[in-house]
Amino acid sequence: EPTIQDIKIEYQHYDYSEERLKAELEEAKQDYDEEFVKYNSAKEDGFKNGIVFHPDSFQHKEIFVKIVEKSKNDSTEYSAPLANRKMADCTPEEQIVKINEREIRKKQIENNKQFEEVVQMIRETKYIDTKKTLSTDEMVAFSISLFENNVDYMSQQKYFSKFLGDTSKMTKVEMVENFKKKFKKEIFHKLIRYMLTKQVHFGESNHVNNLTNISFYSAMQGYYISKIAGIEKEYAEKRDKREARLKERITVLEKQIEELND
Repeated sequence: EPTIQDIKIEYQHYDYSEERLKAELEEAKQDYDEEFVKYNSAKEDGFKNGIVFHPDSFQHKEIFVKIVEKSKNDSTEYSAPLANRKMADCTPEEQIVKINEREIRKKQIENNKQFEEVVQMIRETKYIDTKKTLSTDEMVAFSISLFENNVDYMSQQKYFSKFLGDTSKMTKVEMVENFKKKFKKEIFHKLIRYMLTKQVHFGESNHVNNLTNISFYSAMQGYYISKIAGIEKEYAEKRDKREARLKERITVLEKQIEELND
């Protein structure tokens, strides 16, 4: 794990204040944590145990290695990726790139933490007990949440192909704003009805022994009562025939019991 001394050595040619060095240390620790996660999952990502050997000093150490096939046309020259090089080993141009990339990553991490803090704060309030009717913003948020988290890819293409519109040149924030401008309650209702059809239970659960299924079955009566009635009639006829056969069989068995008792 990087220390403040490591940072001082890396930036020894820079006139950095203690505060700036601490900021660089914090960033270096974040990079370390990310790399540590990658290290722990190396085998899952296709890496294997290996050994790197120095022919002059005869020193060696264990490493993770991944074999990459190289075509004959590929250049044999190798330069360590910019992200893996220390600042002192980079050209001024490369240092600018690394500085900008670090700042982008730092903003993302800050946004991650900011969002999580806001959500935790809201969860501790009485927001969910609010008596007001859902606002348009809330319906927009719920619609996007349902679409992103509960509608599978095939269903997105089949039922909601125009849900977000043409977003090829938009940022994520712009996509939400664009959706909000064009939002209609009909799309909200469509998502709810999609979820109603998807979140029922089969197998041992049915329309008389499961609360979700019972409520769904009841709700659908208002839309497809005649079709449901047709299906119910088919099953009722099968059930009546089966129960009639069972009654006959039981009657025969009861007579056999009486004969045995006599």
